[in-house]
Amino acid sequence: MVTEVVFDIETKKIFDDIEGDNPADLGISIISLYKRTLDENLNEISGEMISFWEEDFSKMWSYFSGADRIIGFNSLHFDVPAMAPLAPYDFKKLNHFDIMTHIKDALGFRVGLNAIAKETINHQKVDHGLNAVKYWAEHTPESLLKLKTYCEADVMVTKEVYDYGLKNGHLKFMDKWNTVRQFPVNFSYPKVDTSIPVQVGLF
Repeated sequence: MVTEVVFDIETKKIFDDIEGDNPADLGISIISLYKRTLDENLNEISGEMISFWEEDFSKMWSYFSGADRIIGFNSLHFDVPAMAPLAPYDFKKLNHFDIMTHIKDALGFRVGLNAIAKETINHQKVDHGLNAVKYWAEHTPESLLKLKTYCEADVMVTKEVYDYGLKNGHLKFMDKWNTVRQFPVNFSYPKVDTSIPVQVGLF
């Protein structure tokens, strides 16, 4: 059995609102995650979407610490450094899997989630990140519901892109010549070498 967490965050500000480029200075409005269990063939057995507002963050950290793999998109450069100062443990040391890093390793450059999702799974983000900041600023029941819906939808798009890459070993995007390009990715879990005997201590 494997436990995975796919996650995304939304922030209270944009970089134009702060000095410098530290994501931690943007403030986090909401964190959405999809926790699931996979069988030995990496098929999903169960899963649930959960969202946490700032006052609920203390209830969230065990979901991450108990995961075999934490999946995000551009998460190592944005989400993880934004969350790390808030975590009750060293959040950066967990088993993070950044889809963007694998895309850059394969192509030599970065491609956004929307561009990958459109050509790979024929599905796109439902809203724009700037609107997420606007929804938080409005802070009405209606705007906060839109914010939660947007963040959870981004998690699902990330999950679908990850699942496609995991099962098919490639992703797709449209290049600047309007040609759909397919490129290989390896999202598999490292194989455990069972031929190496486990040493048992005498004491």
